Amino acid sequence: MVWKPHVTVAAVIEKDQRFLLVEETTDNGIAFNQPAGHLEPGEDLIGAVKREVLEETAWQFEPEALVAVQLWRKTPDFPSFVRFCFSGSVHSHNPDQALDAGILAAHWLSREEILAKQAQLRSPLVLISVDEYLKGRHHPLSLLHTFLDLA
Repeated sequence: MVWKPHVTVAAVIEKDQRFLLVEETTDNGIAFNQPAGHLEPGEDLIGAVKREVLEETAWQFEPEALVAVQLWRKTPDFPSFVRFCFSGSVHSHNPDQALDAGILAAHWLSREEILAKQAQLRSPLVLISVDEYLKGRHHPLSLLHTFLDLA
């Protein structure tokens, strides 16, 4: 068996000391998460995070920094995820846009409100990522290089 972690992207988006999270349905009930999702074939990481934020929140996202690259697995029986977590700003919200399947709503929450929902967070990475962002973990996007279809 070949081990292959899932590659995902996520966005920490802060505005007026509140963070944009999505409320979503999961196999374990309702959960809260950063706008996030899987890297799709032929897509680069920046394009993936912009797409995921738009699909899940109806906001246009402009990545400005890389907060962290995180390897996470819930338990040895669960899949592993390599998560590229970005920070940046949003603009041009379209309140009439339908959100991705499974997304119930987007919310702006304070860190304290996120902490109060800790039992409902999709993963521990949600709060860890907010805290890393608040600690000033902002690495340049120039760390990322895409070489798709490079011969």
